[in-house]
Amino acid sequence: MEKKPYNPGPRPPRPMSAGKQQRQLQRRSNTKDAPNAINDQIRAREVRLVGDNVEPGIYSIQEARAKAEELELDLVEISATAEPPVCKILDYQKYLYQQKKKLKEQKAKSVKVVIKEIRFGPQTDEHDYNFKLKHAIGFLQEGSKVKAYVFFKGRSILFKEQGEVLLLRFANDLEEYGKVEQMPLLEGKRMIIMITPKKK
Repeated sequence: MEKKPYNPGPRPPRPMSAGKQQRQLQRRSNTKDAPNAINDQIRAREVRLVGDNVEPGIYSIQEARAKAEELELDLVEISATAEPPVCKILDYQKYLYQQKKKLKEQKAKSVKVVIKEIRFGPQTDEHDYNFKLKHAIGFLQEGSKVKAYVFFKGRSILFKEQGEVLLLRFANDLEEYGKVEQMPLLEGKRMIIMITPKKK
């Protein structure tokens, strides 16, 4: 009877050394939360130092780290793709805080503007007008823009001057809460006025 060759199967993976595990974890946390390599994480042999607290120039990584230690600050890689990488000596926690603050400010600036529409007929009665005016005040106070328009159905386009007067009165009544961004403008069957909230 022919003996089958011994097949031990795939080798189990070698256990990872504690040092290697720590380096991998450090690398993961570095890419996840902090995009910049700092101190011992910088792998380049030499770096270009910039900043107010050093003489700008190219230094060996050992010299750059020594300067950072001397100032009791961190050596931070701010441009990894440059040749050699550009580094700065600074307080890394403060730097991260400032970066987060900048990001927050940018987000606040790019907040989407909400536009609320208010529709009138060319012969809107006083009660309906006041009801819509009250709504417009609320929209402007919450920071939304108001797009008010008069819709002309069929032959009511003959009353476009009346519609313009109505929108100008509306803008005047909202003067305390908003300013006119666009004067009454006829677009097809609609005459539109845009009112933007006043900054508090």
